[in-house]
Amino acid sequence: MARGAAANEEQRRHWNEEAGPVWARRQAEMDRVLEPYGLLALEAAGIAPGASVLDVGCGCGATTLELARRAGPGGRVLGIDLSEPMLARARERAAAAGAGGVRFELADAQEHPFEPGTFDRVYSRFGVMFFEDPVRAFANLRRGLRPDGSLCFVCWQGLERNAWLQVPLRALAPIVALPPPPPPGAPGPLSLGDEGRLRRLLGAAGFARVAVEGRELPFATGTGVRETAAFFLEVGPVARVLREQPEAPRDRMEEALAAALAPFETGRGVELPSAVFVVRAQP
Repeated sequence: MARGAAANEEQRRHWNEEAGPVWARRQAEMDRVLEPYGLLALEAAGIAPGASVLDVGCGCGATTLELARRAGPGGRVLGIDLSEPMLARARERAAAAGAGGVRFELADAQEHPFEPGTFDRVYSRFGVMFFEDPVRAFANLRRGLRPDGSLCFVCWQGLERNAWLQVPLRALAPIVALPPPPPPGAPGPLSLGDEGRLRRLLGAAGFARVAVEGRELPFATGTGVRETAAFFLEVGPVARVLREQPEAPRDRMEEALAAALAPFETGRGVELPSAVFVVRAQP
């Protein structure tokens, strides 16, 4: 097995055996919550009719289908992901939509042999934070770009800027043993949360022109505290706690989450502060 394949095995297992099946089952909810963030990167990407686009970490296909809509009948869009359960859902949706010019492939962006100079745009909505070797991965994506192409993605800022992560974990701290925070830069949702490191990684990967814009917007679940608490028990770091401590008191955890989320309930559902980077990089 190639070095990158071996090193990324933990992510393969996670997205095929743990998170992937849950995301596929909760596809509609995930799309509703994440769509506003994906739109930020879509606007930065400026997809032109007829464009050739790569969607990295395409998941259940919502972003891939939107990229194809923007690229139009003459466009070509390839969605790649490590998760077979999520890709299966993406293929179902593309078939139901009659989406032409769309393909999905099980692939690791770190090592996939992209044809050099193929894509006008490489796009990602939260799919580039899980690389074991980010410089290698971004360099591989750069090779797939045309000389005048660009990489456009959205990623989370640091934990201190994202209450949607902080609030649930603080609520559970008196009830269960929380896992230690990962080392800085370790693969995971917050791996690109330091702007300086993010710029250095892209520069080391061969991107000469990098624009990073910080944006704040609500992490809006569209549901009340009870439904949001149940959502967090299955998605994100709280779900990890339950996987690692199956004996944990789920009912108590759900009650604590609901209480912690109550101050953030609005007439539109629960809305927690969040912050992302919208990145556009060119060779």
